[in-house]
Amino acid sequence: MRVFKFGGASVKDAEAIKNVSNILQNYKGQALAVVISAMGKTTNALEKVVHAYFNKTGEAQANLELVKKAHYTVMKELFSENEEVFAAVNDTFVEIEWILEDEPEESFDYIYDQIVSIGEFLSTKIVSAYLNKVGLPCTWLDCRDVIRTDNTYREAKIDWSFTERRMQEVMPSLLEKGFVLTQGFIGGTSENFTTTLGREGSDYTAAIVSYCMNAEGMSVWKNVPGILTADPRLFKNWVKIDRLTYLEAIEMTYYGAKVIHPKTIKPLQNKSIPMNVKSFLEPDSAGTIISSQVVNYYPPVIVVAKDQLLLQISTRDFSFVAEENLSHFFSLFAKYRNKVNMMQNTAISFSVCLDNIPERIAPLLKELEDEFNVVIDKDLELITVRHYQKEILNTLRKGKMVLLEEKIRNTAQLVVKDLPKMQRLD
Repeated sequence: MRVFKFGGASVKDAEAIKNVSNILQNYKGQALAVVISAMGKTTNALEKVVHAYFNKTGEAQANLELVKKAHYTVMKELFSENEEVFAAVNDTFVEIEWILEDEPEESFDYIYDQIVSIGEFLSTKIVSAYLNKVGLPCTWLDCRDVIRTDNTYREAKIDWSFTERRMQEVMPSLLEKGFVLTQGFIGGTSENFTTTLGREGSDYTAAIVSYCMNAEGMSVWKNVPGILTADPRLFKNWVKIDRLTYLEAIEMTYYGAKVIHPKTIKPLQNKSIPMNVKSFLEPDSAGTIISSQVVNYYPPVIVVAKDQLLLQISTRDFSFVAEENLSHFFSLFAKYRNKVNMMQNTAISFSVCLDNIPERIAPLLKELEDEFNVVIDKDLELITVRHYQKEILNTLRKGKMVLLEEKIRNTAQLVVKDLPKMQRLD
């Protein structure tokens, strides 16, 4: 069997969903599991619902109505109004409305997972109904029935033993009937609570399915021709990389390359399952193959992580920042689930670059500032260059103030902010 994953851009509207069905027509009759993300920017829209509800702004219901309107607009282009999918989607929205009726009492992360996960249930119900309508037999599977996680909301950890056993019990009989279509990004606990696997986690779901079912291959369908040497929205003269090793792909995603979720590669590597990153806009093109095959040369690859902040932490008495201090810092990073993107230590200070996630940064700063001096720089970018060359680094520094820089054998990292554009007074 094979596993396909289609992201939000590939199912963003009615025409996009029709395009997915056209791609899948070429695989009719094959054993294929299909993992689908939420439509378009639905996850962002549902995050606004969560924030409004948790912070009691009074805008949660209005924000939800925008999500409902977007989905019903797509459905009216795909189905006649008396088809069962409308009732199924309406019932799914009711799950959010039930939550909004009560005051928020649980943690933010728990509420986030219960509401934001609905995006994937909506998209998969719509796509599944459309595939069956156009003659592609498809079984809708609630991924919570097969993917078991712990209770770490928003970054749930997989119970691999249970998940592999359960998936092998459920999937084979469903695959005999046609495609199996399920949700990315989502799992379920032993107490039947919904969890999510981390932002953009649908790639990871596809890797979980591939691993558990010993798939012969996995394909991730994107709106780019494959893995590129730079984000085409930020840089010109990028090129497509035809082949990557698992190790190189892990390095790229660790440093923030958005084309693949960071946790995706390792399960595939463990069972030597090749992965193909392909374009849903050009489905006949080759894409990028990630496998164990040796690659002798890579061009420079640039990864830009935006909305970073830099903390410079020092002791109040200007004593050395020693091992006990570092141990304490990292215990706090782990406690509040702050990912360290870059760090540097001097005799009297420790600098660390983190993603600016307010609900995780605020409690971290509160504890740090109780004991240490903390200087904060915001609105930064972290630029990582794999297989860097001096000329490229010089180009990337232009118009930027470099706050932190580090080089190791194959990787250079720069924490930068824009320099103000100064004009001479007459």
